[in-house]
Amino acid sequence: MNNQELMEYYRLYLEDQKHYSPNTVVAYLDDVNTLEAFLKNEDLGTLFSVSDRIGKFYISYLHGTYSPKSIRRKISSVKSMYACLVKDQYLTNNPFQNAVLPKEDRRLPKFVYENELFDFLDHIDCTSLIGKRNIALFELLYGSGLRVSEVVSIRLSDLDFQTKTVLIHGKGSKDRYVPMHETAVSRLKDYIIIARPVFRARTETEDKKFLFVNFKGTPLTDRGVRDILDRELNHQASSLKISPHTLRHSFATHLLNHGVDLRTVQELLGHKSLATTQIYTKTSSDNLRLIYQKSHPRARKIHD
Repeated sequence: MNNQELMEYYRLYLEDQKHYSPNTVVAYLDDVNTLEAFLKNEDLGTLFSVSDRIGKFYISYLHGTYSPKSIRRKISSVKSMYACLVKDQYLTNNPFQNAVLPKEDRRLPKFVYENELFDFLDHIDCTSLIGKRNIALFELLYGSGLRVSEVVSIRLSDLDFQTKTVLIHGKGSKDRYVPMHETAVSRLKDYIIIARPVFRARTETEDKKFLFVNFKGTPLTDRGVRDILDRELNHQASSLKISPHTLRHSFATHLLNHGVDLRTVQELLGHKSLATTQIYTKTSSDNLRLIYQKSHPRARKIHD
């Protein structure tokens, strides 16, 4: 099995057995490409000939180029590939099985204060067709704490306006139902009834019933959502430095600030591990401490 055949074998494994999304498959294969390029540059043979020693050498090389988080992801990808080869008896040893990885720097998630986010949403021009789509998109992203990949995957049939819930197809084929607030429901209905049919009329491509489409009527992409947010911020001449994922972080932080328990936030976000959700407690407690210092009469007196 040469490198090309091995990559195709791994791609099929990720798609057919792991059921990963197309974007995730591309990311995993890109990580393997990094290893392949390293082996070629160092004249160390093929992907099949990687030994424990070469594996350690590769990790050492990554330290000079990538962050701890990127190194951990890249090694996780190739480790998964070699584990698959061992399982299928193509190899007897996984060269990255006992790899020593750098500790990941856990940066606090960025979020926007409630008044800043509300101001941004309130200044979207909801009279235009584009504005109707944008406000529906951002109200849903923030209102339900969705990932960008999740919001662009929503189909019309996933919405249940009666129960005010939406079926989300999350990471690793993990589906979950999340609630929608009344404002998001209203904005979505307005977009679906008025704006979406106009956009769809501009293309002859089959309507696969994805909820959000672009100006030309084709489904939105992750990149498209980021571009829409950047254009809206530009249009408002806003000083906010946010990405679509910032809306998800803000969702979690705001819920914790208002007393929602961590387990509930974990379920809403679709986190597999509670430890992943716990990072938001830091930003939440910092915000609560700031509010306390500014609001409590005795604390404010000393602070002033």
